[in-house]
Amino acid sequence: MSDSGKTIIITGAGSGIGRACAELFLAEGYRAGLIGRRAALLEEVAGDKANALCLPCDITDPGAVRRAFDTARDSWGRIDVLFNNAGLGKPPQTVDEIATEDWLEVVQVNLNGAFYCAREAFRIMRAQSPQGGRIINNGSISAHVPRPGSAPYTSTKHAITGLTRSLSLDGRPFNIACGQIDIGNALTEMAKPMTTGVPQADGSIKPEATMDVAHVASSVLHMAGLPLDANVQFMTVMAANMPYIGRG
Repeated sequence: MSDSGKTIIITGAGSGIGRACAELFLAEGYRAGLIGRRAALLEEVAGDKANALCLPCDITDPGAVRRAFDTARDSWGRIDVLFNNAGLGKPPQTVDEIATEDWLEVVQVNLNGAFYCAREAFRIMRAQSPQGGRIINNGSISAHVPRPGSAPYTSTKHAITGLTRSLSLDGRPFNIACGQIDIGNALTEMAKPMTTGVPQADGSIKPEATMDVAHVASSVLHMAGLPLDANVQFMTVMAANMPYIGRG
C-alpha cells in the first residue's frame, strides 16, 4: 500500500468496473468516496477500511448528488479526483422499437448523472485551496463506434466525449484537468455474455475477446496519479482481439 493522501469519488462503485477501481484505490491508500444506489454493495466494498466513505446516492437526483459531494468535502477537506463511471445499458433494439422511458432512463443515468457529478466536483475543486483537481469520465468504446441496437447508450457515450472536452477547456483557469477512458470488453458481470456470443455488425452472433477488469483499474489509477500539469486526455484500454479495430 502507498499512502497517497489523495481523495477520490467513484460513481457506480458497488459493482463491475467501479468496484474494481474502488478496491484498487483503497488498497493504494486513497481516501475513496463510494457512490452507488445500493448501500449494501458499497458497504461490502468498504469493509472495515478506514479510508472508505460510503455515499449511497442516486446520481439522477441532483440534490442527492450535491449532498454526497458536500459530505465528502466536509469529511476530507477537499476532493482531488472524480471517476465518473456509473452507467446503464438496455437490451439491443432498433430505434423504432425503443420505448421512450428506456431512452430517458439511459440519458438520465449516463449523461445527466455524469453532468451532475462533474458539476459538483468542479464546484468544489474550484473553491478549495490549493485549487484544482481531476475529473475522469468513463466514455466506453461506444464513445467511438456503436454496437447493433444501442442508440441510447451510444448517443450518451458520444455526448460524454463532448462533456469531457468542455470540462477540460473550462477547467484550465482553475487547475482542473479532465480526461476520458474508453473501455472495451472488460470482463465484469455485465460483459459475461460476450464470452458466449453477442450481435455483430454483419448480423451474426459471435463470442468476443475480453480482458481482466484489473487492467482498467490500473489505467484509471495511472490517470488519477498524474500531476495536474499533465493529463491523459483520452485513453482506450480494450481486449486486444475485440472486433473494434476491424471492419465489423
